Amino acid sequence: MPAIPTNSTQEINTRPHLIGPISVTAIELDVIPADKEANLRSAAASIAAQGKDSDVIVLPEMFSTGFTLDADKARSLAEKHDGPTIKWARRQAAQANAAITGSFIASENGRIYNRAFFIEPSGETTLYDKHHLFAPGGEDKIYTAGAMPPPVVRFRGWNIAFAVCYDLRFPAWLRNIGGAYDLLIMIANWPDARAYAWRQLLIARAIENQAYVAGCNRSGEDPFGSYSGTSLIIDPKGKVVATTSGEGSGRTCRASLSKTSLDDFRKKFPVYLHGDMFSIK
Repeated sequence: MPAIPTNSTQEINTRPHLIGPISVTAIELDVIPADKEANLRSAAASIAAQGKDSDVIVLPEMFSTGFTLDADKARSLAEKHDGPTIKWARRQAAQANAAITGSFIASENGRIYNRAFFIEPSGETTLYDKHHLFAPGGEDKIYTAGAMPPPVVRFRGWNIAFAVCYDLRFPAWLRNIGGAYDLLIMIANWPDARAYAWRQLLIARAIENQAYVAGCNRSGEDPFGSYSGTSLIIDPKGKVVATTSGEGSGRTCRASLSKTSLDDFRKKFPVYLHGDMFSIK
């Protein structure tokens, strides 16, 4: 999906020429199924608790409703691209002076999408529809797969890509051609039963793409399993630099990422320049 501009003229210090590190915070929410009001209230409290020290705040997949494979429920919870969740996220981004990213259930032209967003403090909004739907669970029977590749957003001197959950298993889809992105954000609802794969795949995506990777998972339990603090932030060499801390809903995974270190590593070991060229159809 393309960026959707807003008409806001509010003057916000977005620090567009940030030279130093960028701070990323992943918030693990214990999402209440189908209770949008309660989930947005809980997420707002967790964001407020971070103060204004984060540049990017990441929320889990379908954080406002919980992940659902019930077709009727998905349709009843679905929103337009300017619905309650997006309007809420724009307010949160402005108040926190940070980009907010997550995913929600979206409706467009009679179809349902698992739609991710990246909303800047200015209100500028970039959307992405999850491409790889979780067919083993039947997600592809309810939702429509997005056709566009993960977008890359320029924010505070960083190039940031984002994708959703099952997308993580497909390296060609997330391939960082020519070092196009510096940070890859993975928004997820990934149960503990597959926690080992989640961790290894995040590490692999960081190493092969020579980029930071931030994976944000939910907490608590839902019909698909338990979630016990598996959010991670990984550096371009594959080292885990942050894991989840705190207890219960709203626990966080936070790190300050260095663009200088990333650029130096890429110059010394320019693997990203030597990839094979191909296209995905």
